Amino acid sequence: MMSSDTEDAIATIMLPERVDSATSASVEALMIGALRPEARVIVDGSAVTYMSAAGVRALAIVLHRAAELSARIVFCSFSGPAADCLLVSGFSQLFDVADSTEQALSRLRPKLAGGPADRLHPQGATG
Repeated sequence: MMSSDTEDAIATIMLPERVDSATSASVEALMIGALRPEARVIVDGSAVTYMSAAGVRALAIVLHRAAELSARIVFCSFSGPAADCLLVSGFSQLFDVADSTEQALSRLRPKLAGGPADRLHPQGATG
Protein backbone atom coordinates (compact mmCIF):
# COMPACT_ATOMS: atom_id res chain seq x y z
CA MET A 1 0.00 0.00 0.00
CA MET A 2 1.34 3.44 -0.89
CA SER A 3 0.31 6.96 0.04
CA SER A 4 1.80 10.33 -0.71
CA ASP A 5 2.34 13.51 1.28
CA THR A 6 1.65 15.83 -1.67
CA GLU A 7 2.78 18.98 0.12
CA ASP A 8 6.30 17.63 0.41
CA ALA A 9 6.12 14.92 -2.29
CA ILE A 10 7.07 12.20 0.18
CA ALA A 11 5.67 8.76 -0.62
CA THR A 12 4.91 6.31 2.20
CA ILE A 13 4.89 2.57 1.62
CA MET A 14 3.28 0.30 4.19
CA LEU A 15 4.89 -3.13 4.24
CA PRO A 16 2.74 -6.23 4.76
CA GLU A 17 2.77 -8.43 7.87
CA ARG A 18 5.19 -10.89 6.31
CA VAL A 19 8.15 -9.95 4.11
CA ASP A 20 9.55 -13.29 3.04
CA SER A 21 10.26 -15.36 -0.06
CA ALA A 22 6.54 -15.48 -0.89
CA THR A 23 6.02 -11.70 -0.69
CA SER A 24 9.45 -10.15 -1.27
CA ALA A 25 9.07 -9.80 -5.07
CA SER A 26 5.79 -7.87 -4.77
CA VAL A 27 7.17 -5.77 -1.88
CA GLU A 28 10.28 -4.97 -3.93
CA ALA A 29 8.14 -4.00 -6.95
CA LEU A 30 5.96 -1.75 -4.77
CA MET A 31 8.99 0.06 -3.35
CA ILE A 32 10.73 0.41 -6.72
CA GLY A 33 7.48 1.77 -8.16
CA ALA A 34 7.74 4.70 -5.72
CA LEU A 35 11.26 5.61 -6.81
CA ARG A 36 11.89 8.55 -9.10
CA PRO A 37 14.99 10.72 -9.45
CA GLU A 38 15.46 12.58 -6.15
CA ALA A 39 12.30 11.00 -4.67
CA ARG A 40 11.77 10.86 -0.92
CA VAL A 41 10.20 7.66 0.37
CA ILE A 42 9.23 6.33 3.78
CA VAL A 43 9.01 2.56 4.15
CA ASP A 44 6.79 1.87 7.16
CA GLY A 45 7.45 -1.52 8.76
CA SER A 46 4.97 -1.15 11.62
CA ALA A 47 2.82 -4.07 10.38
CA VAL A 48 5.76 -6.43 9.78
CA THR A 49 5.79 -9.36 12.20
CA TYR A 50 8.13 -11.59 10.18
CA MET A 51 10.99 -10.81 7.83
CA SER A 52 13.24 -13.39 6.22
CA ALA A 53 16.56 -12.97 4.45
CA ALA A 54 14.59 -12.60 1.20
CA GLY A 55 12.81 -9.58 2.71
CA VAL A 56 16.08 -8.00 3.81
CA ARG A 57 17.51 -8.62 0.33
CA ALA A 58 14.49 -6.85 -1.23
CA LEU A 59 15.14 -3.82 1.01
CA ALA A 60 18.81 -3.83 0.00
CA ILE A 61 17.96 -4.00 -3.72
CA VAL A 62 15.59 -1.05 -3.37
CA LEU A 63 18.17 0.91 -1.40
CA HIS A 64 20.72 0.33 -4.18
CA ARG A 65 18.21 1.43 -6.84
CA ALA A 66 17.37 4.54 -4.79
CA ALA A 67 21.06 5.46 -4.68
CA GLU A 68 21.25 5.21 -8.48
CA LEU A 69 18.36 7.71 -8.71
CA SER A 70 19.64 10.01 -5.95
CA ALA A 71 16.44 9.17 -4.06
CA ARG A 72 16.25 9.00 -0.26
CA ILE A 73 14.56 6.22 1.66
CA VAL A 74 13.94 6.17 5.40
CA PHE A 75 12.75 2.90 6.91
CA CYS A 76 10.67 3.29 10.06
CA SER A 77 8.63 1.62 12.78
CA PHE A 78 10.19 -1.85 12.58
CA SER A 79 9.90 -3.74 15.85
CA GLY A 80 10.17 -7.23 17.31
CA PRO A 81 11.54 -10.00 15.09
CA ALA A 82 11.61 -7.77 11.97
CA ALA A 83 13.85 -5.23 13.74
CA ASP A 84 15.98 -8.10 15.07
CA CYS A 85 16.37 -9.45 11.52
CA LEU A 86 17.67 -6.08 10.30
CA LEU A 87 20.00 -5.80 13.30
CA VAL A 88 21.44 -9.32 13.10
CA SER A 89 21.95 -9.10 9.34
CA GLY A 90 23.94 -5.88 9.76
CA PHE A 91 21.65 -4.05 7.35
CA SER A 92 20.44 -1.69 10.07
CA GLN A 93 23.87 -0.07 9.70
CA LEU A 94 23.27 0.56 5.97
CA PHE A 95 19.66 1.73 6.14
CA ASP A 96 18.42 5.06 7.46
CA VAL A 97 16.10 3.69 10.16
CA ALA A 98 13.77 5.93 12.17
CA ASP A 99 11.69 4.98 15.20
CA SER A 100 8.47 6.54 13.88
CA THR A 101 6.81 7.94 10.77
CA GLU A 102 7.08 11.44 12.24
CA GLN A 103 10.83 11.02 12.72
CA ALA A 104 11.15 9.71 9.15
CA LEU A 105 9.21 12.71 7.81
CA SER A 106 11.46 15.12 9.68
CA ARG A 107 14.54 13.47 8.14
CA LEU A 108 13.12 13.80 4.62
CA ARG A 109 11.64 17.30 4.75
CA PRO A 110 13.91 20.13 3.65
CA LYS A 111 15.42 22.06 6.52
CA LEU A 112 15.39 25.84 6.62
CA ALA A 113 18.76 27.30 7.57
CA GLY A 114 18.80 28.96 10.98
CA GLY A 115 15.98 30.99 12.46
CA PRO A 116 13.94 33.70 10.70
CA ALA A 117 16.57 36.36 11.44
CA ASP A 118 19.23 34.23 9.72
CA ARG A 119 17.11 33.92 6.56
CA LEU A 120 16.35 37.63 6.18
CA HIS A 121 18.71 40.17 4.66
CA PRO A 122 20.64 42.10 7.29
CA GLN A 123 19.38 45.63 7.90
CA GLY A 124 20.88 48.00 5.36
CA ALA A 125 21.80 45.23 2.93
CA THR A 126 20.34 45.54 -0.52
CA GLY A 127 20.78 43.44 -3.47
